[in-house]
Amino acid sequence: MHVPTYHVGMAVVCRFFGIVIAIYWEDHPPPHFHARYSGHEALIDIRSGNVIRGALPRRARTLVEEWRSLHIEDLLDNWERVEQRRPLLELDPLE
Repeated sequence: MHVPTYHVGMAVVCRFFGIVIAIYWEDHPPPHFHARYSGHEALIDIRSGNVIRGALPRRARTLVEEWRSLHIEDLLDNWERVEQRRPLLELDPLE
């Protein structure tokens, strides 16, 4: 499913267990996504899984890492789509 967002700001690509995963249209390399949970936010490097900035509670961080490891290629594809101003793909949540 495509995420129909072209405005300046963010495109939410997944939600699971209260965690929101988004990619911002105006972000700069390295390829990363934003994970938000209960007032916390972290920027996560897509390839390595390292936290670039911010922090998440331990359990949320573990869930985000599990999800990221399942979707690395899709996340990199979405990063390329952002650079090309193409619609982003919505990604499957953890279940």
